[in-house]
Amino acid sequence: MPFAPEYVALVLGENFDDAKKQFLSPLMAIQLAHLVMLSAQGIVASEDAHALREALDAVSQTDLRQQAFDGSFEDLFFLINRLVVERCGESVAGRLHTARSRNDIDMTMYRMRQRDLILDLLEATLTLRSSLVELAGTHLETVFAVHTHTQRAQPTTVAHYLLGVIEQIERDGMRLKGAFERTNRCPLGSCAITGTGFPIDRHLTAELLGFDGPTGNTFGSIATVDYLLESVSAMTVLLVGLGRFVQDLLLWSASEFNYMRIGDGFVQCSSIMPQKRNPVALEHARAIASTGVGRSQAIVMAVHNTPFGDIVDTEDDLQPLVFAAFDDARRSVRLMAAVMASAEFDAQRLEQRAGEGWTTLTELADTLVRDWNLPFAKAHAVSARLVTACERPPKRPVAELLKEVVSELEIDPRVASSYTTERLNEILSPRHFVDVRQTPGGPAPSETSRALVASREALVHDGLWLSARRDAIQAAADLLAARSRAL
Repeated sequence: MPFAPEYVALVLGENFDDAKKQFLSPLMAIQLAHLVMLSAQGIVASEDAHALREALDAVSQTDLRQQAFDGSFEDLFFLINRLVVERCGESVAGRLHTARSRNDIDMTMYRMRQRDLILDLLEATLTLRSSLVELAGTHLETVFAVHTHTQRAQPTTVAHYLLGVIEQIERDGMRLKGAFERTNRCPLGSCAITGTGFPIDRHLTAELLGFDGPTGNTFGSIATVDYLLESVSAMTVLLVGLGRFVQDLLLWSASEFNYMRIGDGFVQCSSIMPQKRNPVALEHARAIASTGVGRSQAIVMAVHNTPFGDIVDTEDDLQPLVFAAFDDARRSVRLMAAVMASAEFDAQRLEQRAGEGWTTLTELADTLVRDWNLPFAKAHAVSARLVTACERPPKRPVAELLKEVVSELEIDPRVASSYTTERLNEILSPRHFVDVRQTPGGPAPSETSRALVASREALVHDGLWLSARRDAIQAAADLLAARSRAL
């Protein structure tokens, strides 16, 4: 019975095109791995296994990618099945489908593609981290004022700020690595949903396809979608964090701030205003990331409240959205890596503005506590009143004003007399503010230098992890090729 033309045009044709692009190579690998296992277990005779392997080898992936959907087959699986039948006959071709279903085939190839998406995104985060680590290393001493509640708050360093971003992306990497570990389990052998009565070897097929091992419960192997949502969630957290970082960079690139300048290759001019230098690459990174976040929410909604079982909602129609979301994430992260590699900060301007607006006043209060054991609330009051006094005309030496404030608050006059104007200016300087903040994780150059070493080591470690995972997948592909050639 032919498919309805509307169904062909609106569903089957679209899904076939997506499958050719995303799933052809994993599907062919699954076919061969299953065949090797059936032969090893004696479920398929050696002569039939040889004929099936030759038939599969004869399937041209290049030709398949050029194949148009004509409605004579349901999907890519059935087209390949037809080609195998044409090559070795129906009685032999039919043996390949022993102890499997399209259900476990689909779930296996989805996981194979998903692990690639995770590794590609992780690699992009490593590139971004490398750019930021190098940039932070050149700005350990670059003092600038950061904001809280969008208002100028306290001095820190560019390195301290960037290390906060770097550590966040390091945690993003941990989430992606964890998602990979739980994705990289093989559902093959679960069949429709209850497994099979044949003596299959699920560990062998998992090994040949580069998985860390088989999934567990056969029902859950087909029904679950949490592995996908986990990696999508990790991607979303990454993009939300990246967007907040981009927002700061766009603000710092504005002429009113002029803290940072990105390379000429990432800016565009105005068609009417010749003075404009628009940092549009940052805007593109933000927009692409936002699109990825939007797609991730659509993925969650697509599977929300669907039955816990085999269901179309988690399959053909969902997968293109997954690919697009991860592609958005990868593009945004890689663009930011390139932009930040070109970024320059105006260290002189940053330090000049760092002390404006009494950003260092907390350190005066802290000093009074350390030197005179004042309650912090009292030291806070002294500092606040000193600001008011300093801003009233006429201008007078700050040491003189401190004496008046201390007297008004009925504090021991020795507190004020112990500080000269020169000493108070030093206490209130942005660089002193940064240097004394040697709290673990703080902005003092001694501490950011230590943190930078740790981030460099983490970058190397994660790079080795990524290489090992990719090498393992390639080694499995080589093993599969050798085992299938031996049939």
